[in-house]
Amino acid sequence: MLENPYPPSYGNKFLNIQERIKSMLDRIIQNETAFADKDAYKAQTNTLKVQLRTLEQEIKEKKLPVIILFEGWGASGKGYVIGKTINCLDPRSYKVYSTVKATETEKRLPLMHRFWNVIPEKGKLCILDRSWYQEIVPATLEDKLTEEETVERMDMINVFERQLTDDGYLVVKIFLQIDRDEQKRRFKKLLDSKSTNWRVTDLDLKRNRNYEKYFVEYDKMLEYTNTEYAPWVVVNSDNKYRTVCEVFKTIITAVNDKLLSRTLSIGENPKKKVPKEIFTMATKAPLSLIKLDKTLNDDIYTEELKKQQKRLSKLHQRLYAQRLPVVICFEGWDAAGKGGTIRRIASALDPRGFEAVPVAAPEPYELNRHYLWRFWQHIPKSGHVVIFDRTWYGRVLVERVEELTEEKRWRAAYQEINEFENNLFESGILVLKFWLHIDQAEQLKRFNDRMNIPEKRWKITAEDWRNRDKWEQYETAVNDMLQKTSTDFAPWHIIENNDKKYGRIRTLNIINNTIEMWIEKHS
Repeated sequence: MLENPYPPSYGNKFLNIQERIKSMLDRIIQNETAFADKDAYKAQTNTLKVQLRTLEQEIKEKKLPVIILFEGWGASGKGYVIGKTINCLDPRSYKVYSTVKATETEKRLPLMHRFWNVIPEKGKLCILDRSWYQEIVPATLEDKLTEEETVERMDMINVFERQLTDDGYLVVKIFLQIDRDEQKRRFKKLLDSKSTNWRVTDLDLKRNRNYEKYFVEYDKMLEYTNTEYAPWVVVNSDNKYRTVCEVFKTIITAVNDKLLSRTLSIGENPKKKVPKEIFTMATKAPLSLIKLDKTLNDDIYTEELKKQQKRLSKLHQRLYAQRLPVVICFEGWDAAGKGGTIRRIASALDPRGFEAVPVAAPEPYELNRHYLWRFWQHIPKSGHVVIFDRTWYGRVLVERVEELTEEKRWRAAYQEINEFENNLFESGILVLKFWLHIDQAEQLKRFNDRMNIPEKRWKITAEDWRNRDKWEQYETAVNDMLQKTSTDFAPWHIIENNDKKYGRIRTLNIINNTIEMWIEKHS
């Protein structure tokens, strides 16, 4: 008998591999009789097709976003099952994605970046032929990940799936299981035909020869990521007619549970409960204690601006050479000076290596996805800088104050944002966050200046005046934001910006000092 291959750090007790295989084969034999009649089985599938088509309309009407992912062994029938599934559906309601090994460009971005890009709009389905789980088992055995790296990736996936399901997504995870001999038989059949032999690679054959090693890793993965909000369903795939039926039943049950707001009844118990990570915070004083009397005369400002911009220009070259990406975030009061500060930073950067992203109210297609989706579109690749003029913090500021998002969701956003920024940080991206602070008197002065100067009048809107009337509510929201999202890996910097000249130099100095330390850390 083999020893238990699972390290204690996984926190679960597992059957050894020979027992698991024997148990699996016993179940296959027991089920074979029940599904021996192919015609009866097809009749059952046709009934399920009708239910699936009916549910597709409910998915659309109730704006339920659905992700169905298929994992499993090579030659386990993923393509066949996906084909049967989509034949039931309106082609306008779904997209199918086939996940292959990450390209060199994708490797330069955070692990989950390419998967955030494919999440569906509300009311639509995304079907994945392999998924983010390709970053676990194949990577563990073929890219020689350490146990710590593997667990880190699975934690990242658990967070990703929890964020989606908390936002109303349904994630259905199906693993197609076949044994080693069956896989070998299917490979041989494919290789014997000139029209299909291209589908079997040397890597496929190598995986079959090392079946037990992959089985161990798949089992760990299934246990660790079998969560209560996104449970796994393992389907024995030895009989393709039964497999399709079981997949249809799984999808139908999961959709019905979600539409009726029930706990998902698919998958096997026990389902894992994933605790939310507790981050170390960098405490910030409330805005009312920030003194705004700091100023800078014109001569010193001009001299310091040239000095800091020249310094930033050189640092940008070093960032590019060392392939280190940077995200710079700006939030602040209306008329606090974000645009002017961003211009002084941008003018020091190589235009080929940075992007400035102005964030306005989300478009309808953005509202139809998780609110973080649109920000994942602008994450910088290595060596590049992205500057956000307003950010994901709109969820806990304007959306909170204006009651555009239900309280449950904006309160959950503090944790989600910390997880998002931690994901960036752990992926090697420096995150710099600035709150540009002014008082009410200074804001009123700037509003009046904008009203009285024709070329600046476009900057002031009725909404700015309306927001000003809610100053106290916004100040409460900002203070909560600073306390709950100023982490040790992405702290907030409060910039005293009553005097724009002082604020710009202080901001540039913080950026330069932090980038310098970041470069040294990664040298």
